[in-house]
Amino acid sequence: MNDAASHFTTEPGGTPAGPGRYVNVDAMKAVEFVPGVGFRPVAGQKAMTNFVSFAPGSTAPRHVHEEEQIVVVLDGEFTFDLDGDVRTMRKGDVAVVPSWVPHAAWTTDSHCLEVDVFAPPRSSLLELAEGGAAGEA
Repeated sequence: MNDAASHFTTEPGGTPAGPGRYVNVDAMKAVEFVPGVGFRPVAGQKAMTNFVSFAPGSTAPRHVHEEEQIVVVLDGEFTFDLDGDVRTMRKGDVAVVPSWVPHAAWTTDSHCLEVDVFAPPRSSLLELAEGGAAGEA
């Protein structure tokens, strides 16, 4: 069934996994793994959103990981290398990175604000979130 009533059902199909919460990303302190690339992760139980800021001239080096990743550019631009397919990404552009696919990103003269969605949560970012980087509002 593909109608609004089935999509927005109020009938529970299971037990809630826990309480919801609100987070103010602007109140979070960004953590840098590499200079100029700030990470502000917000973790759920089965997914994670990471708010990432790139300063001009900064690089997230080529890497791989088990988690699937979806990259959404919110502002500015950067160059994204998706296993050798290199493109300039701007506001509204999205890249889908499957598990274990090599990728990298960098800025030249501009900044970039983007969001990474990970499923399941990325373990290195989960450690940051659990350490207090994902401040609740």
